[in-house]
Amino acid sequence: MPGWPIPTDNRVSSRMARQRRVDTDPELQLRRILHRAGLRYRVNMAVPGRPRRRMDIGFPRVRVAVFVDGCFWHVCPEHASWPANNAEWWRAKLEGNEIRDRDTDEALATAGWRVVRVWEHEPASLAAARVVEMIARRDRPSA
Repeated sequence: MPGWPIPTDNRVSSRMARQRRVDTDPELQLRRILHRAGLRYRVNMAVPGRPRRRMDIGFPRVRVAVFVDGCFWHVCPEHASWPANNAEWWRAKLEGNEIRDRDTDEALATAGWRVVRVWEHEPASLAAARVVEMIARRDRPSA
């Protein structure tokens, strides 16, 4: 996927350039709920063994990684959209994101981590409940 596509609409290009990569509203909502639940975590934590990849929320003691995925960028099955302009470039880009996500999940699993993927449209309270349950399962002593 060489270079960037040539923008066909300056307004769209400007809007896309302003998209946040960290501290998005869904991520902040989830972090607030987790913090209120007494959980402490690391933000924007490096993925072990994968340079330039970051987990949105990391719980290193119990090895739980949380990713809050945007519907557009990660091809949500409910809300994905495929741009008409520069369609071939965007298809390759978005499909590459999916492949990278799967590779990241596999790398973390191999390193003993559990991954929780949350869609940006999910209610933060439900996403937090999934994270809390995963941490509780990881935190229980083995018999």
